[in-house]
Amino acid sequence: MKKLAYIDGLKGIGALMVYLCHFVFAFYYAAYSLSPESSHTASGIEIAVGKTPLNLLYSGNAAVCLFLVFSGFVLCLSYFSTRDKRKLGKSARRRYLRLMPMILMANFLIFILMCLGLYQNAQTAVITKSEAWFAGFNQFKPEFFRMLYESLIGCFLQGSNDYNGVLWTIPYLFWGALLVYLAAYLVGKSRLRYLAYGAAILILLKLDIYFSGVFLGFAASDFFCTQEKGMELWRRFWVLPLAAFVLGVYLLSYPSIGIDMAGTIYGALPPAYTVVYHMAGAVGLLIGVLGLPGLQRFFGARAFQFLGDVSYSLYLLHFPIIATFSCWFFLGTHERLGYHLAAGLDFLCTTALVIAAAWLGKRYLEPVGTVLERSVSRMLPGGKGQKGLPRQQDEGKDRTQ
Repeated sequence: MKKLAYIDGLKGIGALMVYLCHFVFAFYYAAYSLSPESSHTASGIEIAVGKTPLNLLYSGNAAVCLFLVFSGFVLCLSYFSTRDKRKLGKSARRRYLRLMPMILMANFLIFILMCLGLYQNAQTAVITKSEAWFAGFNQFKPEFFRMLYESLIGCFLQGSNDYNGVLWTIPYLFWGALLVYLAAYLVGKSRLRYLAYGAAILILLKLDIYFSGVFLGFAASDFFCTQEKGMELWRRFWVLPLAAFVLGVYLLSYPSIGIDMAGTIYGALPPAYTVVYHMAGAVGLLIGVLGLPGLQRFFGARAFQFLGDVSYSLYLLHFPIIATFSCWFFLGTHERLGYHLAAGLDFLCTTALVIAAAWLGKRYLEPVGTVLERSVSRMLPGGKGQKGLPRQQDEGKDRTQ
């Protein structure tokens, strides 16, 4: 199936939002906590922004929901286009080797940075008033085998994230993918599969809503690929996808802290369901974009495609840069330049460094995983390059980091 550039673009935007979330939380924590005690401005502008839809720009939980839903959407696009079950098995076998090598390399880099004593988030948090969130990361003695276990096993089985906090999402990207591959294999051709999808989504909502996000994206990809008449009607009555998109953005922008929403545009919503709002918003945004060619062109712009291309490296590498370089820059300049100028220059420099690191990771580190994946695939029964078997071209890849 032809690559959907706008889906990659939206995944890239999600990864960028996670980076913005962590930078804002580190230096302007009041924009999340909505607490005057954490504010760095007399007017409390951080708090005001945090109660408007602008907070979506740095909403980490909303970004994760977007990332999971859109990852679930692309997992089985190739299968629904061909109905070739062999692709499901190959994708399932590849999944660990697609995710693990980059995690291991990022964690090894973090291990080195910690051994050199370069993490300065604890000192910085005292000044930025973000001790409740920023101070506690990576404040332990680094141990090589502990790092290795987290990279190879712990983050997949338990969501272990002592070295790299973003790894808490890996079980959803790994086991969630295996779950949808299994669902596609068992009921992907059944006329009653949407009933099975509905039952699975209800169960996952009860067990863990983040797993449901991957499955919701998967169900949407089935409809998108197989229900041509339904998609034609959805596009024709453009008011419906537009309404879904607007509602999706509204729900996604619900402040993550989930409190003190009286007097805002979110005041009518019960405060106890923040993750539900974000997940529903991610689905609304997805189905809205699927029905609006104008938004597809917008999110398929080259800049967003670039972010999508480097999204996995960006996701894994940005936080150690914030906890080392950003903190070093801020600690060395805030007394001379003042808080806001130092933070602003820090943000510009950090963003450039994060984008450069993400590009380098995509170009030089992620291919290590591809080489390992192909090497292991050749050793498996029916793998490419086995003696007596013709070497085939790679099939379409589900780029789902």
